[in-house]
Amino acid sequence: MSAHWFIGATAVTAIARPRTIHDFYGFPQPLFDFEYPADGSPEVAQEVVEAAKPDWVGLDRDQWGLDHGTWSALAHLFPQADVPVVQLPINALKPFEYHVALGARLSALREKGVMILASGNVVHNLRLVEWDKPTARAEWAQRFDEAVRRQMAEDPSAILKLSEYPDFDRAVPTPDHYIPLLYTAGIAATEGKSQSLIQGYSLGSLSMISYNIGPEIDLPCEAEGAADMPADQTNI
Repeated sequence: MSAHWFIGATAVTAIARPRTIHDFYGFPQPLFDFEYPADGSPEVAQEVVEAAKPDWVGLDRDQWGLDHGTWSALAHLFPQADVPVVQLPINALKPFEYHVALGARLSALREKGVMILASGNVVHNLRLVEWDKPTARAEWAQRFDEAVRRQMAEDPSAILKLSEYPDFDRAVPTPDHYIPLLYTAGIAATEGKSQSLIQGYSLGSLSMISYNIGPEIDLPCEAEGAADMPADQTNI
């Protein structure tokens, strides 16, 4: 699920050879030159359709591909692009509850060996970026980030109550980058385990935290239970 495919429908790419989409501007030329030639999987796309029922999921056969919300993460996880990939959009017309519930249903695919990634940012406010502070964290951003971390650890099924948190509107000025977390929470609520893998901030108003659902992973940083990600190694 990529924050960068934000449309008025729920769909899944059903393309044998998805194109690499460079959906950004103002970045260094090597990012525009980068290609991620992973295969698609119409077969897995059909499994997504079945797992999501009774909700309808359309098969996108030619409109999209792999945008940078997807390939910027997969380029590090699978640099050889040797794992088939299907991508789902964020349905902009649905309430938060819909995304949590859909995430819970899609978790069944994990039992079939499908890895589910939700790509966004818990805190993502580009209007409040502090360009001269590459590793800074604003106090309000840290407060909300930590509130989310507590909720994911204690009761991810109640993730929706964070929309009432005092810093929510500043941390989530638009829902596109936040909604991927709701899929993760839906899966965590179903499987009962959530671990914060990476913590870090960039430019004051961006949180780079990530979560793992499933067996615990040994991490290099014991103090906070997660590794701290240097800003120059993120995919801002």
